[in-house]
Amino acid sequence: MITTLILYLTILCISTSASTIPQRPLVPQASPTWTPDPLPLVIWHGLGDNYKAEGLRSVGDLAQEINPGTFTYFVRLDPDPSSDRTATFFGNLTLQIAQVCADLAAHPILSTAPAINAIGFSQGGQFLRAYVERCNEPPVANLITFGSQHNGISQFQNCATTDWVCQGAQGLLKGNTWSQFVQNKLVPAQYFRDPEDLEAYLENSNFLADVNNERVFKNETYKQNLIMLEKFVMYLFSEDTTVVPKESSWFSEVNATTGKETKLKDRPIYQEDWLGLKTLDEHNKLEFKLTEGGHMQLSDELLKQVFKQYFTPQTKGN
Repeated sequence: MITTLILYLTILCISTSASTIPQRPLVPQASPTWTPDPLPLVIWHGLGDNYKAEGLRSVGDLAQEINPGTFTYFVRLDPDPSSDRTATFFGNLTLQIAQVCADLAAHPILSTAPAINAIGFSQGGQFLRAYVERCNEPPVANLITFGSQHNGISQFQNCATTDWVCQGAQGLLKGNTWSQFVQNKLVPAQYFRDPEDLEAYLENSNFLADVNNERVFKNETYKQNLIMLEKFVMYLFSEDTTVVPKESSWFSEVNATTGKETKLKDRPIYQEDWLGLKTLDEHNKLEFKLTEGGHMQLSDELLKQVFKQYFTPQTKGN
């Protein structure tokens, strides 16, 4: 009896003491990424593309040219390129990202690296950000996104006349965006966000409302993981008409009726630091980049510049 009482009081004392310890603010810690060799590079392609696409492979070749020895991994949701392309339109993003988390964690090269670098093209950018937030094993050092829809889209893109996969997805999307079936099956619907209908979005969004920490409950792990990035660089295409609004690439919100843009720093997601973007910015780790041209009009020169500036190996002496 006495032993039990002593044990209870000890536990109570420890619990009370722990609860009075002030919470320290989150501060990004330096990642142990110094190495004479380039970190592995992970690339996630966009809507309608596949992991074996020639253009995507040429990006890997450029990475190797600038930083010899770079191992490049192209995210795939299916080993068959055609099925991998279909998965950019159809699938549950929660399950898809969980699959990528498992694939990267089990990869013999990626899983043993001190960290990885990551590039996300179009929707692949917000998916890689979700990877960082939700698992981040192996951890991402530098995340670069091109024309990504970080604050969602308010309009679905048009399909080519003969693109039946895209046409089929569009047919389901129209008028059914917030249905449970569409939110579990149609990829673009899961990052659809209409600023004039936020109630429906917050209630039904299967993906974006969660990874942007917009609901009442804030997932602190998302913030803790994101602030561990050494750099988060977001490229916006100046003449982008595919992503509506294009300013979503910088987390801006645009009123579809008035066209008024509310920049990231003027939004609660930044001011209240729901994701850690303010923390990254205060430590010079968040960058907004503008590049000329339409959606995904990337030059080799720009990519080479990115590889040199953000992916050049770091050493202890640097």
